[in-house]
Amino acid sequence: MNPFVFQAQAARVIFGEGAGARLGEEAAQLGLSRALVLCTPGQTALAERASQWLGGRAAGVFDGATMHTPVSVTERALKAAQELRADGVVAIGGGSTTGLGKAIALRTDLPQIVLPTTYAGSEMTPILGETRDGVKTTQRSAKVLPEVVIYDVALTLSLPVRLSALSAFNAIAHAVEALYAPDTNPVISLMAEEGVRAIVGALPALAENPHDLSVRSDLLYGAWLCSCCLGATTMGLHHKLCHTLGGLFDLPHAETHTVVLPYVLNFNAPAIPEILVRLGRAMGAGDPVGALIELQRKLRLPMSLRDLGMPKDGVVRAVELAIGNPYKNPREVSAALLTELLERAWAGIDLA
Repeated sequence: MNPFVFQAQAARVIFGEGAGARLGEEAAQLGLSRALVLCTPGQTALAERASQWLGGRAAGVFDGATMHTPVSVTERALKAAQELRADGVVAIGGGSTTGLGKAIALRTDLPQIVLPTTYAGSEMTPILGETRDGVKTTQRSAKVLPEVVIYDVALTLSLPVRLSALSAFNAIAHAVEALYAPDTNPVISLMAEEGVRAIVGALPALAENPHDLSVRSDLLYGAWLCSCCLGATTMGLHHKLCHTLGGLFDLPHAETHTVVLPYVLNFNAPAIPEILVRLGRAMGAGDPVGALIELQRKLRLPMSLRDLGMPKDGVVRAVELAIGNPYKNPREVSAALLTELLERAWAGIDLA
């Protein structure tokens, strides 16, 4: 057995159908009396439901959360929190809302409760990515780790099939990179493999049974495990590229992860044969890269960065930025190799 370090995250997790109704109780345990509810502009109905669960502990709603956590949006939310004398934040929604809650906590140390409605996974991590002037930077801080995460399976039922699948691919990426991270450990490896197994096993049934609670529960369970992996290990080339592309071109987060994942896994494959065996076991497939691409096609997900609106001449800028601040990765990355990878991902070239 190789030596390792395992650091458990301190967030309290409540999982189950109808768990959102416990929001008021959890807010009380944290001593919150004026919680600011955060959401995106399209999820005000969810924010109102959270406010009802909070009852008299709700201070108001800020509905301006958006992708990639722009600093300008955070500054507006901070002003709202100050004006409402908020003593905590409740983020309900996906990664955009969770990121805003973290950005507020970083600057104010206010307690956070998160109710995820997607499978993005940010809620279980001490990681915050913020965007300023088209550049997305990532940092780790215990201050941004939410105190409580409530996984209410019922909140995911209305997430459209396509968005659900994209978000699930995002979660799979966390587990994949955790398996070959330089600071991985046996506990995280088990969680990563189980997370991938749960998600890949549930995805084919999603299109036929989008309101099946057992399918949604498996997806959310897998996403929770994958998000724990994201929070406990160092991510590699895949996450670096997705953050770079998202910040530079304002590409949609989950779609970018979905497109890039098989290309990075294929790039790293020669350096991680044992990881491919574990992923193959989790996916029930001999070829994990091929299995991911097959799932993409079956679920009619985007297959190229071109489909997401990235300009072809953006490859050069993306390579320069990614090489300038590299992540640890199992295979050495050069500008030439990275250019080839991104050009193939931009065009959607078949990896078979």
